[in-house]
Amino acid sequence: MSNEPKKERRWGDRRDGRRVKAPGLQTIMCYLWPYRTDCEVYLNDVIDATELLQYLEKRNAEHPEYRTTLFHAAVTGMARMVKERPLMNRFIQGYRMYERDEITISFVVKRRFADGAEESLMVLKPRDEDTLDSISQRIVGNVKETRKSEHATGGVDELLDKFAALPRFLLIPIVRIIRWLDFWGVNPKFLTEGDPNYTTILTSNLGSIQCPSVHHHLSNYGTNSIMITIGTLHKQEMLMADGTKEIRDVVDIGATLDERIADGFYFAKSLKLIKHIFAHPEMLELPLGEHSGLEY
Repeated sequence: MSNEPKKERRWGDRRDGRRVKAPGLQTIMCYLWPYRTDCEVYLNDVIDATELLQYLEKRNAEHPEYRTTLFHAAVTGMARMVKERPLMNRFIQGYRMYERDEITISFVVKRRFADGAEESLMVLKPRDEDTLDSISQRIVGNVKETRKSEHATGGVDELLDKFAALPRFLLIPIVRIIRWLDFWGVNPKFLTEGDPNYTTILTSNLGSIQCPSVHHHLSNYGTNSIMITIGTLHKQEMLMADGTKEIRDVVDIGATLDERIADGFYFAKSLKLIKHIFAHPEMLELPLGEHSGLEY
């Protein structure tokens, strides 16, 4: 559980977010460009993962009972970034800006690495007391549980299967009603709980299937404002701080963001924190509720 007290809902709040007063420019942007897909900005970068890989190698040798991966570290880093950079936890819906009370990170799990294999949606809710240890164990446990079956066994996956089985003449009006409820923020919880379209960050570990990072589109449905893909780990020559060049282990990332939630300066500083975590992986041992100490 979060250490922060539960905030009371006010007039204009949604169940999944508190309404915040946006600056004039951002307010007008919500009306000029009301659709999230009209406001996508793309960010791609190469992050030096050499120190992080060395840290994980030592860690896994000391704790062979479970393996901590680069993806686990990246998810933990994303959670810390949102915790320290709260504007990254905002979203636009119904021409208004909201901020979530909790951090949620979602990703897709392939039940089998085979063509035609089903996928399952997974949502992680990091807590203030979480570290790389607890987040890694929760991801591993959830993935193992998901892969016990080749078919959806409940949650949003089973709900989607039921909707998809409806005839077209019923599905079209039902989806229109759902989108109307989404606009006004009154969708019932059973429709949004576990849905990655309603999470802070939707991420994809493309490196696990030997695929480079891509820029994935956002969706006008739901509240998700950030999509991050993690590409393949590879070697690349990097220019070091002292002016020398070294062959380093790097990973490329691609991010798609809703430009209305913050400005480019804020996005750049948020990326700086991710890079700092990769360069100083011991930070992953700190509880998320404890500030990193990074001077922005």
